[in-house]
Order: sequence, then C-alpha cells, then structure tokens
Amino acid sequence: MFKKMNQRFFTLISGLVIMALLQGCGLFGNKGTSSEKLNRRGEVTGVPKRSGWQQALPYEMAPVKAGTFWLGQADEDIALSMSSMNKQVTISEFYMDKYEVSNNKYRQFLDAVRMGELALGTPTTQAEAPDFVLEELLPDTTVWSTSFTHHYGDPLMEYYFDHPAFDDYPVVGISWDQAKQFCEWKSYHMNANDESEFDMPKFRLPFEAEWEYAAKGGKEIAKYPWGGPYLKNRRGCLMANFKPGRGNYIDDGFAYTAPVDAFAPNGFGLYNMSGNVAEWVEDAYNPAANALIWDMNPTYKDTTETKKVVRGGSWKDVAHFLETSARNYEYQYVQTAHIGFRTAMTYIGRSGSMDVKSNKRSRR
Repeated sequence: MFKKMNQRFFTLISGLVIMALLQGCGLFGNKGTSSEKLNRRGEVTGVPKRSGWQQALPYEMAPVKAGTFWLGQADEDIALSMSSMNKQVTISEFYMDKYEVSNNKYRQFLDAVRMGELALGTPTTQAEAPDFVLEELLPDTTVWSTSFTHHYGDPLMEYYFDHPAFDDYPVVGISWDQAKQFCEWKSYHMNANDESEFDMPKFRLPFEAEWEYAAKGGKEIAKYPWGGPYLKNRRGCLMANFKPGRGNYIDDGFAYTAPVDAFAPNGFGLYNMSGNVAEWVEDAYNPAANALIWDMNPTYKDTTETKKVVRGGSWKDVAHFLETSARNYEYQYVQTAHIGFRTAMTYIGRSGSMDVKSNKRSRR
C-alpha cells in the first residue's frame, strides 16, 4: 500500500516538474514569458510583470464623479460684483474630504512635526520628507478676540483649539499657506506609511471650479448645496450654520461654529459646503477669472497675487455668502475665526467610470 502511494506521489511530482520545464521553454507560455521572448527578438512590449493598480478612497473622503455644470451665478448678484458670470465647464473625477479639517486632525499634524515623526517605521515612498517649522504652523487662537470689535471671545481663545470639547469642530486661525503645508504633510504621511507599491496622488486644496461643482452636489445649477432656493427644510429647520436675520446667530442651533458633521450632507456626501466656516481653495482671486479660465478642469493660478479665493460662507455670514456661486477672497497670510479648509485629491483613472468600493490598496 505504501509502495503504491509512493509511486503516485513520485508520478505527481515528476509531472509538475515536467510541466514547469515545458512552461519555461514556452510550450505552455503565458503573457510574461511571451513578452520576454518578444523582447529577446528585439520587439517592444513594455516592461513586463508590472502589477495592476487601482486608486483607493482615503479615509473620510467622498468620490466626486466627473460631470458638466454651469459655473457661476445661481441667483441675483446683489453685490453687483460681476465676478461670477455663468460658464459651462467640465470637471474630471476627484476625491474630496467629507468634512472640513477639524481641530483634532490639524493637531495630529502639529504633533507629527513636533515629535519629528512624519513617517511611522520605514518610509514606503521615494519622496523626501517635507521640512516644517512648527512655529509657522500654529493656528492663531487670538482670532476669536481680534477678528471682531468689542467682542468677548476669551473663552474660545483659551479653549477652542486645545480642549477636547472642540476636537470635532473645524480648525480656524489658519492661513492659506498653512493649509497648503497641511496638504503637504498629509500626502507624505499617507504615502510613507502605507504598503502600496506606487504613491497615491498628493492631497491639495480644491480648485475653485471643483469646489463649486462639489458644492452643487451633482446638480447643474443649484443655489445652495441642498439644491433648493430656500434656507429651511419642510420642518422649518435651517439647513446650515450661518447668520440668520440681522443677528440671530443661535437660530440654526450654534452661536459660533458647529461640529464638522453637523447638518445634512449634499448629493456627493459632503458636509457643510455652505456655512460653518468658509474654505480656502487653490485659486488666486481675479474678478474676471471666469472669462479667462478654460472650460475643462479650470483653475486660475497667479503666484504674484496674494489674494486667494474663499468659498462657502461661514457662521458669521449672511445667507448671500452661502450660495454655491458666491465668490470672496482673503489675503493668503491672513488668519481669521471664520475661515478653515478641506482637502482634495486628483483621481487617476478613466473618465466617467469611477468605481470606488474600498479603501484597501494593493500591497507590495
């Protein structure tokens, strides 16, 4: 009995060895060996054995599918700014933070810089670690008192950024330059600590046209992120955190900022695209930008212009600034109590076919 089993085992092993030899000779050739044979004959077939790659969805980001919409004025231009004229543009796929960057997420950035631990363990990226100066990254907590005349903001100045009660509230007192450095750190943190063979695209501030497209939630024209022309839902509840009336700040439920997941998300799953805090975007400000930009993935860049676009309106603004088309600006070095930001990421893939089901990436 044991003799028969040994014979069968020997026959099986012999068969596997023969098949492996035949495969090596190309008799049972596969794509890789076929390419190698063609390469040896002087043909160009591309670098063999490159693994496939699919871009994953980072934590707490939402996929924004490609589309065409009307960039610009969605209602009466009550400021007569003439800076938001309509233009039909197309936007490619990208990822965007579901929430505004919170105090606690920005604190993780500061802690990493403070401790010099931008990568955990052995970095898995070829990119060099960015160089930061901690003192240049700290949010200005005094903005709660200095941004407003004759205002008692001392409790927020003392507790807003440091106290755990405000961990999930949007970070403020951040300049455009600091927001850009956060994106730089976040990119390195992700690519240096994952196990992917290829780096993911870098995080960045959203372009102005991307921001407006995302704010409309998949609608070609929408005055507000929730679509309708009204500030209240059917139950009479306000849809965002802003300044209702002539100073009834508490009517929406929050006197100052609200948690980043407060209020309902829009059609893309994005929270607080109007109200709470206004948001820095990548573009430099030009009142005639809509007439100058291209109609495919537009962005207005001007490194000599220190005025940067701010979108979305905030907890201290009247309803006009909540409109998806309302444009505003601030100087890139200014820190205030009503401006925060969220990050975006370019999607590398076939247009119109974004298929994001998991945040798992292929391993090395």
